[in-house]
Amino acid sequence: MPDEQSRKAKSGRLLDIRNLRIEATTYPPGEPPKTITLVHDVSLTLERGKVLGLIGESGAGKSTIGLASMGYGRGGCRIIGGEVVLNGRDILKGGRSGLRKLRGREVCYVAQSAAAAFNPAHQLMDQVVEASLLHGTAKRAAAEKRAVELFRKLGLPDPENIGKRYPHQVSGGQLQRVMTAMALCSEPDLIVFDEPTTALDVTTQIDVLAAIRDAIRDTGVAALYITHDLAVVAQVADEIMVLRHGRLVEWGDTRQIIKEPRQEYTNALVSVHEIEHQEKKAADTPFLSVKNVTAAYGQGTVKVLKNVSVDIHSGQTLAVVGESGSGKSTLARAITGLLPPMEGSITFGGKKLSNALSARSKEDLRQLQMVYQMADVAMNPRQPISTIIGRPLEFYFGMKGAERDRRVAELLDKIEMGKGFADRYPAELSGGQKQRVCIARALAAKPKLIICDEVTSALDPLVANGILKLLLELQAEEGVAYLFITHDLATVRSIADSIAVMYRGEVVRYGSKSEVLAPPFDPYTDLLLSSVPEMEIGWLDKAIASRRMESAGN
Repeated sequence: MPDEQSRKAKSGRLLDIRNLRIEATTYPPGEPPKTITLVHDVSLTLERGKVLGLIGESGAGKSTIGLASMGYGRGGCRIIGGEVVLNGRDILKGGRSGLRKLRGREVCYVAQSAAAAFNPAHQLMDQVVEASLLHGTAKRAAAEKRAVELFRKLGLPDPENIGKRYPHQVSGGQLQRVMTAMALCSEPDLIVFDEPTTALDVTTQIDVLAAIRDAIRDTGVAALYITHDLAVVAQVADEIMVLRHGRLVEWGDTRQIIKEPRQEYTNALVSVHEIEHQEKKAADTPFLSVKNVTAAYGQGTVKVLKNVSVDIHSGQTLAVVGESGSGKSTLARAITGLLPPMEGSITFGGKKLSNALSARSKEDLRQLQMVYQMADVAMNPRQPISTIIGRPLEFYFGMKGAERDRRVAELLDKIEMGKGFADRYPAELSGGQKQRVCIARALAAKPKLIICDEVTSALDPLVANGILKLLLELQAEEGVAYLFITHDLATVRSIADSIAVMYRGEVVRYGSKSEVLAPPFDPYTDLLLSSVPEMEIGWLDKAIASRRMESAGN
């Protein structure tokens, strides 16, 4: 295709966004609609083969700008001003037909939530090659061959056959890598990466980051890399743009932003420190005890937990860490009764819990609550915050009317938001605020144990630190225990009293935080600790080189 070849051969500036302005309309209950500005006259340029990182806290406008580079305004957003010039033409003037020709060919998108981006009724390979076939950039055989190459490059298991699986048959981290392969498959000019490693464990993240960087270098594709993790973006971006409240704060080359930030807000992002948390000594009797639990999917054919034993003590935090697919969330499902164990027992407050959720008492349900990773899908978007937090108060304690409203206000104060948020809807909150509401909903039941499943992984460092501090304060006040599932070792150091390291359904290292994080390490724990990204230019190259040396030595 000569036109395709000539398009790829062009050099120089690829994307030029000029004075972009984006608005949205909100509908507060009992009030007239309000127009809010999400992006205030932001401009940027991107050269071919280069990566521009977009960073900033939740609500800064990062994803909104990234989607605008495809001519798309999500969730009622309207692009009301400015130009988006891609390959020399303003795509906002091309109409719907022009945008359909553009998306999937010249520009592709890698979403933050892969689970919500795939069609569950179609095999992965059909979805990965769809854009190539639709735009005629490759025949089926050639597109599938490239897809397999990308699967292999991105470290997916069984690359020749994984395309035959359906989305629910792979882990979240694997699905995120398949989406990256889908974006690369049609060989676009521009890829918008929207938090592509948020759902990945640190060991997998290295491989994916390296693959993304290598693909950019090999193909000449340019990228907008949206993230809240400065240590990650420092490994792939040539330049970094810092955003806050829809405005440009600072823009410079990666080294300058990391080493010599000029603005106070940028400096705050760069210098976020781990929370100092002293581990508490465990009581003699654990409040929750998991003993020799084995669990499986597929009528017992696929064991996902193998003889797992852990304890959680009242008022303390057990952090469960490990890579995607290691069994962390499955352990939570077994404890909550959503996946009844095949073998073993779970004791809670001195009483053996029924394996199945349906057989547990209302009091058992009240004392064990859960806060999920994706606050967006954990709340009913049609209900105000007062209803969301108030539901457990009605269900467990029969609170209604003024009594319920008073307790909702107290809980909103406890999570440092205030009663002014009671009448808002989830869509009117930032990511950090949504997660705080989910925490308040769990606290409403006055539980003894809260399972926190990756509750900070989708949040920027400043907001995540605020959530962790809130959880520690609530633990001190309420005496609640936490089972904290995460793949972030910095989070573990900040909040844990004890740690269980899981690998392929088994606990491979377990004990107090001081014991688990002290050498000598088993090989897998050593790999986890050495894979945590550092705020250092070139760290990724050093990490990859170290892995290769270890592999050669073995």
